[in-house]
Amino acid sequence: MADLRGIGPPWAIVILFPNTIAKSLVNSVPNPSPVRTRIVIIGAGFAGVAVARGLVRACADVMLIDRDNFHLFQPLLYQVATAALSPSDIAEPIRRMLRGQENCEVVLGEVTAIDTQKRQIGMGAETVTYDILVLAAGATRSYLGHDEWEQFAPSLKTLEDALAIRTRLLLCFERAETSRNPQEQARLMTVVVIGGGPSGVELAGSIAELVRHTLAKDFRRISPAATRIILLEAGSRILAEFPEALSRYAAQRLAGLGVEVRENCAVKAITAAAVQADGAEIPAGLMVWAAGVKASPLAQMLGVKTDKHGRIAAGSDLAVAGLSGVYALGDLACVEDTMGKPLPGLAQVAKQQGTYLGRSLAAKIETGATPMPFAFHDRGNVAIVGRHSAVVDFGTIQLRGFAAWLLWAVVHIWLLAGLQHRVLVAIQWAWRYVTYDRGARQIMPMPGADGSARP
Repeated sequence: MADLRGIGPPWAIVILFPNTIAKSLVNSVPNPSPVRTRIVIIGAGFAGVAVARGLVRACADVMLIDRDNFHLFQPLLYQVATAALSPSDIAEPIRRMLRGQENCEVVLGEVTAIDTQKRQIGMGAETVTYDILVLAAGATRSYLGHDEWEQFAPSLKTLEDALAIRTRLLLCFERAETSRNPQEQARLMTVVVIGGGPSGVELAGSIAELVRHTLAKDFRRISPAATRIILLEAGSRILAEFPEALSRYAAQRLAGLGVEVRENCAVKAITAAAVQADGAEIPAGLMVWAAGVKASPLAQMLGVKTDKHGRIAAGSDLAVAGLSGVYALGDLACVEDTMGKPLPGLAQVAKQQGTYLGRSLAAKIETGATPMPFAFHDRGNVAIVGRHSAVVDFGTIQLRGFAAWLLWAVVHIWLLAGLQHRVLVAIQWAWRYVTYDRGARQIMPMPGADGSARP
């Protein structure tokens, strides 16, 4: 270091060495902390979790809000409803999924209000502010203007729904076993599934396997194998989103399982003990609604226009037009593909949208980059049709039968959240395939259940 003694007063040092002094002053001032973006995600389904994970390295504070403390694998809900799996097999704690992501806070709560002007959301008495709001609350049941049918025909959207259906289904056989009225026995041993989409087809096929095999030898006065299972579809064919050849194959497979498939058969009324359809009354012990869904009521809180299914229109970047910093995706959003056709409400769509939005928001926060438009990559559509049979549509390639069923099993095991769930479900499926047995057959009392909740 140079000897500065004798060169004059302190101000002379500044004149002689201006760059050195300036650098010393800059280095002595601590760097301000970067401003962190506050991102609130509502909904911990496929889309919401994927968004949160995409923001893992972003300069952002992420809050993920859901009214449940678990992430639900909805594609296998029907197996809980038909005693093939337990609720814990398809539900993963959200906190466990995101425990390693330090910038993400998980909040158990229900959103009751959204103020896009103040950039605030309300959860009861609590208010949360945001810079960016992501709506990924999914869909709920729709009874097509007949909400009074819900008390008689539960749908299959939540774990509570699945357990209610399982309870009603198993109770039907218990009540039939003790009944001495042949007509009442016949009614209790009739199941009507309303809606011939993938959910309805999979549910009907699984019930057929349950009554033909698992329950076949468990009763003394009734024969569960004689149960009537009726699948009602208002359209011209079941699985309408699949190619017609696959739809016809599915109908034939269901018929082989003993399921009565009735197409062009719209439901006119549902009561506690019967379904009215096609000009006739069908007495039934259990009716299940699988005919319609609508977007979460959360969409209405934004005050923007929604379509007939309650969905919010979102652009190619998943942003909601006219609302700065608000994004919508999954079943709650109506997003068009490159051909101008709305994307279907599938898990693969929600997951891809979530991954895209998480990464694009992270890039925007980091560099201000404008994201490329979202592009959906169709991985194919699949539906299982009873034991060791399924249909798969890849567009130019279609599969059916055992190969399609094997592919369906591998894909669903892989998509389950958590290694322990993948292992346990795979073991249970293998055991069930060999033995036809189903162990999750507990009849659980439903909170607040009255006569309408019992067959």
